[in-house]
Amino acid sequence: MTKSLAGRVWFGLTALAVVVGVVVQCFVTADSTEGFYKENPERVLNVFAFFTIQSNIILGATCLVLALGSIPESTWFRTLRLNGVLCIAVTGIVYHVALADLDDLSGAAAFTNFVLHTATPVLGVLGWLLFGPRGRTDPRVVGWTLVFPLAWLVFTLIRGEGTGFYPYPFVDVLEHGYGRVLLNCLLVALLFLALAAGATVLDRRLRTRTTVER
Repeated sequence: MTKSLAGRVWFGLTALAVVVGVVVQCFVTADSTEGFYKENPERVLNVFAFFTIQSNIILGATCLVLALGSIPESTWFRTLRLNGVLCIAVTGIVYHVALADLDDLSGAAAFTNFVLHTATPVLGVLGWLLFGPRGRTDPRVVGWTLVFPLAWLVFTLIRGEGTGFYPYPFVDVLEHGYGRVLLNCLLVALLFLALAAGATVLDRRLRTRTTVER
C-alpha cells in the first residue's frame, strides 16, 4: 500500500470514527434523563454546543475531504485542517487531565466518550504526523486558527449568561466567577498556542525530510 493510499484510508477511518462518536452521542443524550435540558430536541441540539463535538466535526470534515483524495490549497481549508488537529489535541489533553475523573459512564455512553475524547484525538494527531499534508502550516494560518476557539468561548459565555448552562466546569461562571473562568481559558489558550507553535516547527521539519527523501 502506498503512503498516499494509506493516508486516505487513515483519514477515512478518522472521519468514520467521528461520525460514529457524534451519532451515538446524540442517541445517548436523547435517551438520557440527566442534564441541563430535560426535553428533546433541546437536549440533542445542546450536544453541538460542546467544544468536544465541534472539534470532532472539524476534524472529521477535513479528514473526509482528504480521504476523497482532494487537498485544497486555500487558506480556509488549511486553517480548518490545523484547527481540527489542534482542537482535537486540546480536547484529548484537557479531558484526560481535568475532566476524566468527573465521569462515571457505562454502556453506549462510555463507548462514545472513549471515541470522542480518546480515539479521535489519537487518530487525528497521528494522522497529521504520519500523512500531513505537509507545508500547509505557517504563522498566518496559525493566526486564523485562533478565531474558532475564541468564537466558541464568546458564544459559550454569552449563551451561559442567558441560559445558565455552561458545557464544562472550568467555564462555569456561576460557580467560579469571570476572573477564574478567564484564567482557566487563558491556560487552555497557552496550551493551544504551544501546540500551534510546535505544529508549525514540526511541519517545516517533516516537509524538509520528505523533500530530501524524494
